[in-house]
Order: sequence, then C-alpha cells, then structure tokens
Amino acid sequence: MGSSVNRIVGVVFGAVYLVVGLLGFAVTGGVGFIATDGGLLLGIFEVNPLHNIAHLLIGAALLIAGIASTRAAKATNSVVGAAYLLLGIVGFFLAGTAANILALNTADHFLHLASALVLLGVGVGAERAVSSNRTATA
Repeated sequence: MGSSVNRIVGVVFGAVYLVVGLLGFAVTGGVGFIATDGGLLLGIFEVNPLHNIAHLLIGAALLIAGIASTRAAKATNSVVGAAYLLLGIVGFFLAGTAANILALNTADHFLHLASALVLLGVGVGAERAVSSNRTATA
C-alpha cells in the first residue's frame, strides 16, 4: 500500500465506515428503510437502513480506492469529502422535514463536516509535491 497519506486515510476511513454501516443494522431493527427518525448508533448518531447502506457503499469505495492506488485514493477522498461537506451543510436544513430520508441529526451533521475536512484536506492537499515533481520532469 505504500506510505501515501491518501491511501492510508482512504483505507482507515473506509474500514471505519464499513464497520459503522454494519453496526448500524444492530440499532435499526423495526426502523423504516427511509424513516426520518432512526435508531441511535453509539447513543448519539441517528441511522436508518438507507443510512447504513450509504455508509457501507462509501466505506467500500474509500477502502477499495485506498488499496488500489494513490491516484484512486486521492480522487475518492476528494469526491467523498466534497459530498460530505455538502451533506453536512444541507443536513442542517433537512432536519425535521420529510426530505430527511437518511435520518440525519445534529451529531451526524458535525461528524460529516469533520469527515469532509479530513478527506478534502488530504485529497486536495496531500501528494501535491509528487504531482508537481512528475509534471516538472515530464
């Protein structure tokens, strides 16, 4: 896997999101697939089955990209980070509405924003010197 920051972050975040997605199913028994109120994961994060599946898909994408290559990890970290930034911001406006199909709550919004900062920061900022050196010698 090498020592690429993007690959390491992708693998670690991917594994965490996969575990979170699986653990979410332990607290969503009886919760509707797109219920706006979900079960509490770790006592503070609301999840429903759709939210769990989203975590599994995002986790798999991050993990696979992190294993595959630095370029794939960098792109995936950036895209997922941007999506989480958008979700973190928009989530505040979805609370209490029928559009909240992921059963997001305030704790989720702040966690998504924190994930966005790390993923985007690494995706956009890390390995810049490697890219610049390759361009300069090409």
